[in-house]
Amino acid sequence: MEPARQRLDIWLFHARCVRTRSSAAALVKAGRVRLNGARVTAPGQAVRPGDVLTLSLDARVRLWRVTGFIERRGDAASALTTYVELTAEPPP
Repeated sequence: MEPARQRLDIWLFHARCVRTRSSAAALVKAGRVRLNGARVTAPGQAVRPGDVLTLSLDARVRLWRVTGFIERRGDAASALTTYVELTAEPPP
């Protein structure tokens, strides 16, 4: 049975947004993550399917919709099942 919610830092780690869970927590604490348009600073904030995350990573801003959860961090193919990219890629 799939959980109805998951901690934000764990979800970011499982979705392969960052390399470690502590990096995910630091990203959230730094205020570089928005959940449904509101800035989040608590790594324990719950995310649910359908939530929209705005992530400020290095020189890029990414917009992801949460589609599900996975039990543990796996390969990139399984991580892609947890979100949908809403950010349009710039033309070449």
